[in-house]
Amino acid sequence: MGLPNLQCGHAVVMTIRDRVKNNWSSLPQPVRWAGVASVGGTLVVVGLIFLVLPGPGIPLIALGLVILATEFVWAEVMLARVRRHASTVGSAVTSRLRRSSVNQ
Repeated sequence: MGLPNLQCGHAVVMTIRDRVKNNWSSLPQPVRWAGVASVGGTLVVVGLIFLVLPGPGIPLIALGLVILATEFVWAEVMLARVRRHASTVGSAVTSRLRRSSVNQ
């Protein structure tokens, strides 16, 4: 099962991601919508709870938005905004770390 099939000397492997993608796209739209809304929404809510309690709040919120963005445009826009802010914060932290290492 885990071994590739060899055809004409090339390995033909259907990854788990490909199987899930094929099966997922064959589901009716309302079922996909409900599944994405349930899983993504739950991850966002749990992430928000973990912002107050100890736990991985920000990664769960980001993962929830990634899942929601597969079906909802508003989540895609929000995810783009989060990525932009994360990039800005990352650049600021990097420049501050470089400055502090030069000053020492």
